[in-house]
Amino acid sequence: MSRVRVHNFSVSLDGFATGEGQSLDEPFGHAGGRLHEWFFATQTFHAMQGKTGGSAGVDDAVTGTWDAGIGAEIMGRNKFGPQRGPWENHDWTGWWGPNPPFHTPVFVLTHHPRPSVEMEGGTTFHFIDATPEEALRQAREAAGDLDVRIGGGPSTVRQFLAADLIDHMHVAVVPIILGRGERLWDGLEGLEKRFRIESVTTPSGVTHMTFTRR
Repeated sequence: MSRVRVHNFSVSLDGFATGEGQSLDEPFGHAGGRLHEWFFATQTFHAMQGKTGGSAGVDDAVTGTWDAGIGAEIMGRNKFGPQRGPWENHDWTGWWGPNPPFHTPVFVLTHHPRPSVEMEGGTTFHFIDATPEEALRQAREAAGDLDVRIGGGPSTVRQFLAADLIDHMHVAVVPIILGRGERLWDGLEGLEKRFRIESVTTPSGVTHMTFTRR
């Protein structure tokens, strides 16, 4: 069976995966880009932007595994955009422009389903009101023999962890203190018993932790 994976998921030293006060201009609230500066410096990110250059060290080696063998993604509504409640603007198609980096079906979890949106490059956003188990069933059907990525945000990853549906997870612990926002680990006491955990710290100061199902 295909695996369920999380990649390049950044958290602060105090466990926050996003800041407070998300808006159109600040997808990660008051955290700004601080959680992802290590990622922005890599060759992988530069290539995603159609650029050359960037670092080629361990940060890049870990980052570059994010799309290998992925056939579908599941994300929460707050990763897709800043709107809350019933959709007021169907013209909004995400933070990523006309050609998002996913290039697969993407299932957006929302209590307010809307028609699917087909983008350039093979990405189609499907808006579903579903439990983690049902969302995963639909994503696996779309992915075929390939893996399913849980893209975030923190509440979505937390729900899939709580339901014991994640097989592999890469968390980047970034040496900053956010103090407020949304935490990843709340309610997941004893999570480490389910996984083999390895870690490596890179010159950027980031500790990359991999969780592999036992």
